Amino acid sequence: MKSLNVDVAVIGAGTAGLAAYRAARAGGARAVLVESGPHGTTCARVGCMPSKLLIAAAEASHAIDHAAGFGVHVEGTKRVDGREVMARVRSERDRFVGFVVQDVEALPAADRVSGKARFVDRNTLEVDGRLRIIARATVIATGSRPAVPAMLEAAGDRLVVNDDVFSWDTLPASVAVFGPGVIGLEIGQALSRLGVRVVVLGRGGRVGPLTDPVVRDAAVRALSENIYLDPDAHVKRVARTAQGVEVAYTRLDGSECTETFDHVLAATGRRPNVDGLGLEDLGLALDASGVPGFDPVTLRVGDTNLFIAGDAANDIPLLHEAADEGRIAGGNAARFPAASERGLRRMPLAVVFTDPQIAIVGRGFAKLPPGSFVAGEVSFENQGRARVMRVNRGHLRVYADRATGRFLGAEMAGPAAEHIGHLLAWAAANRMTVASMLEMPFYHPVVEEGLRTALRDLDAKLRSPQASAA
Repeated sequence: MKSLNVDVAVIGAGTAGLAAYRAARAGGARAVLVESGPHGTTCARVGCMPSKLLIAAAEASHAIDHAAGFGVHVEGTKRVDGREVMARVRSERDRFVGFVVQDVEALPAADRVSGKARFVDRNTLEVDGRLRIIARATVIATGSRPAVPAMLEAAGDRLVVNDDVFSWDTLPASVAVFGPGVIGLEIGQALSRLGVRVVVLGRGGRVGPLTDPVVRDAAVRALSENIYLDPDAHVKRVARTAQGVEVAYTRLDGSECTETFDHVLAATGRRPNVDGLGLEDLGLALDASGVPGFDPVTLRVGDTNLFIAGDAANDIPLLHEAADEGRIAGGNAARFPAASERGLRRMPLAVVFTDPQIAIVGRGFAKLPPGSFVAGEVSFENQGRARVMRVNRGHLRVYADRATGRFLGAEMAGPAAEHIGHLLAWAAANRMTVASMLEMPFYHPVVEEGLRTALRDLDAKLRSPQASAA
C-alpha cells in the first residue's frame, strides 16, 4: 500500500471541502483533497441552482395564469412542455456544475485523491485499501444526503428525493411531497405551478425554517392558496400499486382521503455523511447522527487534530455557511498544533424561494429568551407596492432587545423577502438600534416601506413599558 505524508487532509470536495483546501494551502500547508464521488457540489448539482431553475420556469407559468388580474389577457390555452422545462433545468444545471468541475481540475493533480477515505487513527486515513494518507490534521467535509423515513420506502421505485427530480426527462402528472421544509416547499410549489397535481404533507407543524407562529400561519395561508399543504398531516398508509403510489391520509377538514400519485418525493431532511468514516473508532463523543462534538467558531473537534465543516457538521446547512466553515476549518488545520483561531461567523440569514418568499434573520423567534425582546409587525395585505404588483400576502415580524433597543432579527413570509432579509441581516450584524434603522432612507413606493411600518411599530412598543414580548 502506498503512503502519502501531508500537513492537512480534506475529506470531501464540496463547497466546504474546497474552501478548507484553499485555506489550508493559503496557510502554507501541504494539503490533499479526497473525494469519493463526482465533483460539482450539492448546491450546483442537486440544490440551490437546479431548484431555482425549476422555480424560474414555474414563475413564468404563474405570471401567465395571473396576467388577467392586470387586464392582460393571453389568447388560447397555455401549454407547459415538461420536456422543455426539464431540458433547460438539466442543461443550465450542467453548466453550473461544469464551472465547479473546472475549478477542481485546475488544482494540482498531486493534491487530488479519488476514493473513499476511512480513519485508521486520528492521523491516518486509508483510501480504498490502496493508499494511506498520514496527516497532521484532517478536515471532515463529507456533506449530507437525503434522509428517507421507513414509511416512505413502501413507495418502491416511485420514491424520489430532490437529487432525482433534477434528472427527470419530463414532468410527472402528480407528486405527493412529504416534508414542508425548504426543499419540499420550493419544489412542491414549483411543480404545482407547472401543472403537476401536488399535495405537501408534513409532521409536527413546522413550515420551512419559520418558528414565529404569527408568520408561520400567514405563510400557510398564502402557500395554501394554490396548493394543498398540511404541516401536521395524519398519514395512514403509503403503498406501491400498479397505478403508482397510493397515499391514505386525513385531510384538514377531517375527511379520510386516499389518492394515487406518480411519485412520492421525500423532502424529509438530510443526514450528514459521516457514517463509514470510522469516527466511532477514534474515541470521540458522537451525537445521534454520528457527528462529533465541535466548537462552532473554530470548527475543531474537541481537543483533537480533527476539524469539521459544511453539511457534515449538521449545523447550518447553507452554502455561504459551508464556505465560511470550510475557510475556518482549513485555516485552523493548517495552523495545528498551534491554537485554533475564532473564525468569522456571519449574522444568520436564511431564505426560502417560495411565493411568498420566506426569510429568517438572526436567531429567529424561538431562540430569543422570553421576556427579553419586543416584536413589531406588519401585514403585507394592504402594503402599497405589494398591492400594485398583486403580491400583497404575508407577514413580517421584527425583534429588538427590550432594554437596549438593539435590533436582533426577524422572521418574514412576504414579497421581496430575499432583499429585505439582506437589509435586516446587515443591520443586525452592525448592531443597529431600531431608532437608527428608522433614520435610514426608505424610497416610495417600494415594498421596503412595509419594513418601515414594522420598525415603527417596534419602536413604539419599545417606548411603551407595557409592550408585550410576542
